Amino acid sequence: MLDPLALVVIAAGLLYLFYHFISRKYQFFAERGIPFVKPTFPFGNNAPVLLKREDLLKNVQKLYQSFPNAKIMGLYDFIKPIMLIRDPDAIKQIGVKDFDHFQDHMPMFIPADCEDAGTDSLFGNSLFALRGQKWRDMRATLSPAFTGSKMRHMFELVLDCARASAEYFREEAKAGRTTEYEMKDVFSRFGTDVIGSVAFGIKVDSLREQNNDFYVKGKEMLNFQNLKTLFKVIMLRVCPSLTTRLKVDITSAEMNAYFKSMIMDNMKQREIHGIVRNDMINILIQVQKGALQHQKDDQDAKDAGFATVEESSVGKTLHNRIWSENELVAQCFLFFLAGFDTVSTCLTFLCYELLVNPDVQQTLYQEIMAVEDSLNGKSLSYEVLQRMRYLDMVISESLRRWPPVPFVDRYCVKDYVYDDGQGTRVSIQKGQIVWFPIAALHHDSKYFPEPMKFDPERFSEQNRNTINPGTYLPFGVGPRNCIGSRFALMEVKAIVYHLLKNFTLELSAKSKVPLQLKKSYLAMVPEGGMWLEFKPRNS
Repeated sequence: MLDPLALVVIAAGLLYLFYHFISRKYQFFAERGIPFVKPTFPFGNNAPVLLKREDLLKNVQKLYQSFPNAKIMGLYDFIKPIMLIRDPDAIKQIGVKDFDHFQDHMPMFIPADCEDAGTDSLFGNSLFALRGQKWRDMRATLSPAFTGSKMRHMFELVLDCARASAEYFREEAKAGRTTEYEMKDVFSRFGTDVIGSVAFGIKVDSLREQNNDFYVKGKEMLNFQNLKTLFKVIMLRVCPSLTTRLKVDITSAEMNAYFKSMIMDNMKQREIHGIVRNDMINILIQVQKGALQHQKDDQDAKDAGFATVEESSVGKTLHNRIWSENELVAQCFLFFLAGFDTVSTCLTFLCYELLVNPDVQQTLYQEIMAVEDSLNGKSLSYEVLQRMRYLDMVISESLRRWPPVPFVDRYCVKDYVYDDGQGTRVSIQKGQIVWFPIAALHHDSKYFPEPMKFDPERFSEQNRNTINPGTYLPFGVGPRNCIGSRFALMEVKAIVYHLLKNFTLELSAKSKVPLQLKKSYLAMVPEGGMWLEFKPRNS
């Protein structure tokens, strides 16, 4: 048995080796002559957020502003070196033109050296996490489901949820109950109802049935403020290879089984009874049969809204790959995640801006009433909604001011050299991760004067052509952008239309102005919630 002195010497030696290893890691950018923000062990440049000194949005902006003249700079995600791409032209070059070098997200559930780890994880099999050719095939398989023509088919399902939500609030006000609500909760419930109807083929009313099984399980599954979930996410980012081997998953096996059985049972019942419904389940059935095809839609580029991203050629080249049940279910899971969290986040901050900018709210209401008058009692249609210019301007500006995803990443799959021909030449090796700082670009006064001001006129017909596409990225960039941008915007527009038609958004006793963000590592959440009052308008 070793004596205490020997143990101390061994421990000191191991600590020295570990310190030397980390020190070498933190020399990555210095050795390459790339400006970088000094890291703090062991958090890298995440310390202000993890230690709850800064919110996520402010942290991204602060890092971006560290080297205002650099096109590419360095930072550390724990001990992992990250290249932050600051220049809009560099973002377009890396994210679009040279996409073949940067086609993947950072490996989490699937090791970097393969496209399929055989995982049963729903998140690991989702379009977001897939890699290489398998991602290309899945993107091409799903992209026909998100065209303008498919949105028209799904619109009535979304509109039903929007009308039902507005009717619930009117009933509550008429009964003399509270008209004060927390927006993240409201829109998480609305998003749950939409996804339940459109993606899972079930009818849910999460406002009237506050503790329905679908909503409760979804909320539990996507509780990223939970310390256990936070720890798993951090581990997946810090050591993805180890967590893959240990089969670590963000969601539990029970949750995965719950959602999988719900979808597969629904698909089987439709097959047995010949039920056809314009939703995601029907699309998955078409995928299984190989019947989902791309159809040219001339309206796609015209009716989607300014923030919509277009599908690239990657998403239009179909492959005859046979998908497993788990792989198909995983896409509904991703749809649920986007609807529950991303869309509800967007709507929460949009309502805040309408609350504190009553002139914008009034102008938008006037547009809504002009549309109502033109309908002559008919139901709102997809085409009419998409022609509402001011509504689109307001949503576009809200996505600029409060992008639901502050940054996106790309993973270099083969060695690359960025050379702008003006003196910036940076080698990016296979395995290197780059970040596009969406929130920081959206708040850079070079691209958006008075960036803290909420000004929908930035996106008017006269002004939108002056916006550099590389500076406005609410749904990402390049072939790996958000496949559901059309659907998300349709959902947001539908509920905003019906809420403002029926209510004015007013300050309540719990409203916090100006809004402060919670110091969260994973999400943009208002501190203390975002409360307001729905004051019914005259019928």
